[in-house]
Amino acid sequence: MNLQRHDLPASAPLFHASRRVVLSALALSAAVPALAQFRVEVSGVGLTQLPIAVAPFKGEAGTPQRPASIIAADLERSGQFRPIDASGPQLDEASRPEMSAWRQRNTDSLVTGSISKLADGRYDVRFRLWDVVRGQDLGGQSYAVPAGDLRLVSHRIADFVYEKLTGEKGIFSTRIAYVTKAGQKYNLWVADADGENAQSALTSPEPIISPAWSPSGGQLAYVSFESRKPVVYVHDVASGKRRLIANFKGSNSAPAWSPDGRQLAVTLSRDGGSQLYTIDSVNGGEPRRLLQSNGIDTEPVYSADGRYIYFVSDRGGAPQIYRVSTSGGAAERVTFTGGYNISPTLSPDGRWLAYISRVSGAFKLHVMDLGSGTVNAITDTMADESPSFAPNGKLIVYATQQGGREALMTTTLDGKIKARLAGQGGDIREPDWAPFQKN
Repeated sequence: MNLQRHDLPASAPLFHASRRVVLSALALSAAVPALAQFRVEVSGVGLTQLPIAVAPFKGEAGTPQRPASIIAADLERSGQFRPIDASGPQLDEASRPEMSAWRQRNTDSLVTGSISKLADGRYDVRFRLWDVVRGQDLGGQSYAVPAGDLRLVSHRIADFVYEKLTGEKGIFSTRIAYVTKAGQKYNLWVADADGENAQSALTSPEPIISPAWSPSGGQLAYVSFESRKPVVYVHDVASGKRRLIANFKGSNSAPAWSPDGRQLAVTLSRDGGSQLYTIDSVNGGEPRRLLQSNGIDTEPVYSADGRYIYFVSDRGGAPQIYRVSTSGGAAERVTFTGGYNISPTLSPDGRWLAYISRVSGAFKLHVMDLGSGTVNAITDTMADESPSFAPNGKLIVYATQQGGREALMTTTLDGKIKARLAGQGGDIREPDWAPFQKN
């Protein structure tokens, strides 16, 4: 299915360019229930948040979704924007706002738009972005979409706004995967980046762990215990088809994709002890052992340039994070702060390492600047796990317990802005943030 988008010329009547954006079948497959709403809980204050107003879209009151609310929540959750009260005269993408009035509200930017139902049942969604300080029209777009894609369109509008105002690519239309346990049932979910619109990719009475997105964003590797032992599969998200990758004697676990998508690093105990191997991600086959170690080596993750694999090992007596060249050789220790460090994940630009450190019995998310070695604890919760970077490297998603409940959270890298995401009921664990979709 295609999502039709048209760019709007600056301060001119709408025109219809023949430009189309093709999205994955998964992103478009399920209709959203009427009046399904975002739930955003943001805490903290950043130092350089940009004040922005997102005016209610003209006509949105009678539609299944409220684009303005979804866009505003996305931007606030990013930590880069501070929402400003947008009440007042009705505006749409064709209106020229009274800039002086918006300046008096200390607003730097303004989003206006409209939504209307077409004769074929689709919705026409249009918006425009304004630089209030300079009085400039920064452009806009229009989309014609079915009701089930209104949330997705809202996320794409937020991406447009984010990129125009920060120069960085927005991540609001990307996806996350996570696992829940409810009773005796395990579910692997794929959801929007705000946790909404979750769709089950796999249900099992046995544990599902370690979901990992492929670099293309079209596949998930994970570990299933449905054979009463840990086995690694690769799952095509759009079709639901999967293939067995590693089912060797003993444990098969912790899959991690190489940047080119051709290899998976895995932890196998086939030769005694948990050790690191690489294996063909398409055909499986005979794995290649990376290291010879007397300890437990696990939780591999590739560096963005594909030169190194970072991993956890107790070879020094307690779990610490190491790295080794993908061609093999000696391991190099990376973490020296704290006596128990696990669950490494690397930012897409290779600058940051996020991991979980045990501090006085609590498990807390830490971020290391790999250039300087500086480490900061960025959470005040006690049971953090499974950090994963957003594809633009500006946020981290992780699972934790907050107020006695399991929660999916996002945080800025400095820990100043945190947001609780929507999620399915049950014990929520092991989130992984998908890369930018490759069309």
